[in-house]
Amino acid sequence: QVQLVQSGGGLVQTGGSLRLSCAASIYDSGLYAMGWFRQAPGQEREFVASISWSGDSTKYADSVKGRFTISKNNDKTTMYLQMNNVKSADTAVYYCNAGPWPLIPTRGYWGQGTQVTVAS
Repeated sequence: QVQLVQSGGGLVQTGGSLRLSCAASIYDSGLYAMGWFRQAPGQEREFVASISWSGDSTKYADSVKGRFTISKNNDKTTMYLQMNNVKSADTAVYYCNAGPWPLIPTRGYWGQGTQVTVAS
């Protein structure tokens, strides 16, 4: 069992920066990868970025490569998504996810979601 609590998000101007956080409470012995998905109105949930349990491997959607950075703190209980040079297309509800590697949207545990709105 995993509980995920998200923080961060909000309104940011185009070209600005924002950081999302996801704190994990893990109640079993699983070694979970963690990551972020996002869902814009009327669209399916899509993959954004993920990081392996060890933190040695990361993956990014092509749309965010070079702009977003995923990381973990040293005890692997908190994950971050640093969002730089944001665009209007980044507007969505962002969801934290934990599960087996690689992460897919049909499995794992989910955070409560946080709105990110990029204003032009």
